[in-house]
Amino acid sequence: MQLRHARLTHASRTSGPAVAVIDIGSNSVRLVVYEALTRSLTPFFNEKILCGLGREVYSSGLLAADAVERALGALRRFRALCRVMHVGRTYVIATAACRDAKNGPEFIARAEKIAGTRIEILSGAQEAKQSALGVVSGVYKPDGIVGDLGGGSLELVDILGRRVSRGVSLPLGGLALQDMSRKSIKRAEKIVKDALSGLDELKAGRGRIFYAVGGTWRALARLHISQTNYPLRVMHGYSIPADEALAFVRRVKRMTPGRTLPDIEAVADARRPLLAYAALVLEHIIRVAKPKTVMISTYGVREGLLFSKLSAAEQARDGLLAAASDLNVLRSRSPRHAEELFDWTSRFIRAAEIVETPEERRLRHVACLVADIGWRAHPDYRGEQTLNLLANGNFGSIDHEGRAFIGLTVYYRYAGLGEAHDELSPRVAELVSEGMLGWAQVLGSAIRVAHLISAAQTGVLGATHFKLRGRKMTLSFEPRVAALAGDRIANRFKQVTRLIGLSSAIERS
Repeated sequence: MQLRHARLTHASRTSGPAVAVIDIGSNSVRLVVYEALTRSLTPFFNEKILCGLGREVYSSGLLAADAVERALGALRRFRALCRVMHVGRTYVIATAACRDAKNGPEFIARAEKIAGTRIEILSGAQEAKQSALGVVSGVYKPDGIVGDLGGGSLELVDILGRRVSRGVSLPLGGLALQDMSRKSIKRAEKIVKDALSGLDELKAGRGRIFYAVGGTWRALARLHISQTNYPLRVMHGYSIPADEALAFVRRVKRMTPGRTLPDIEAVADARRPLLAYAALVLEHIIRVAKPKTVMISTYGVREGLLFSKLSAAEQARDGLLAAASDLNVLRSRSPRHAEELFDWTSRFIRAAEIVETPEERRLRHVACLVADIGWRAHPDYRGEQTLNLLANGNFGSIDHEGRAFIGLTVYYRYAGLGEAHDELSPRVAELVSEGMLGWAQVLGSAIRVAHLISAAQTGVLGATHFKLRGRKMTLSFEPRVAALAGDRIANRFKQVTRLIGLSSAIERS
């Protein structure tokens, strides 16, 4: 316990103090506290209060009085929570409802006194940019259109890698549509169609990815996951082919107060009235943009704001590798061993003449970084617990196939390829191709050999070497580590080479 405390203290000191973002939206007021301002943000507190500030802005021009009081009450609590959690810096932003309402300035003045800090009212262009930066921070090499649907507005912006276009903001948020249409889906549909038809920002989306940001679109995805019995409940990176998404949102759009959908319980009561409006917006976006895929991003304005505060060097880092490195430091027995393991598996791949794509190499690096994070668990459950942690982990810059691959690789590293494999939930394996599943078995088995040789300690793996002679691979041990060679290692190494169609031998050089 003493060692663990020292590691956590060291990690927090090197990362800096906690940072918080309070987002005053048209539908909700949310506080998210992150462990530190880093490339891989780790939220450790998240609370949302549905206030409905924007529900009457179109019809009355004002923030509703009861919504204002709820929002101010939320800010009072959030400031106290930040004090309790010793937050170093709190950023407070406000979006469509506050910038559009006549009494928005009055509300902001009261809110700043309660929050104890300046509140930045984002313009539509600023909100679009921050949403796009959020996707940039949480999606590996993004290429498509970001659509952030809030209660008051819809922001659309084109992204390619780290390049972010200017974007546009439209008054098509769920609460705004409900207000403008006087709760008529037919009238709302005409409003949406008129606003989106022929929009240049959407025309560039053909054949690319549409990144859906916002709570109501996440609710739609949650409903789709439940109805399709999808293996993971992770929202970020959840992808639906565009034609399938189109058919789904058309069904949701027809939902009426007297006609519910299967598995509607997956959506919070407060979100259900806005589902149909979110569905019709997404329907028209798909029709106009013609993307190949709709992908959910849980990274949005808040994450984009913090991403913009990082240095250029930090922004350029791979977010997934950053997250895996953090897990390695916090949970592995010897964090430096992970890089030696990556080098060891690289030498194994070269010796075996295995062709590896850049993305496969990236995922292998991650698997090596997290290969020892389950060592504290009971031996009978290390594989299962680590698989669940990695497949469902709160990190970005990876798709669901990648999550499953890394989780399965580390599962095989702990559980091996015996009967335990048959007991593994087959649903996770459904997310990877047959080839990727086979590679997870090879890589996990190889890492299993490496950890048996080194006991996860540094300075050992570099003294072992691979050599391929015909169809036979030899693993040799230098004299200083020759005593580590043994029958268990020989048997495990034989299993690895058998998977790639080779025979094996162990030598002490």
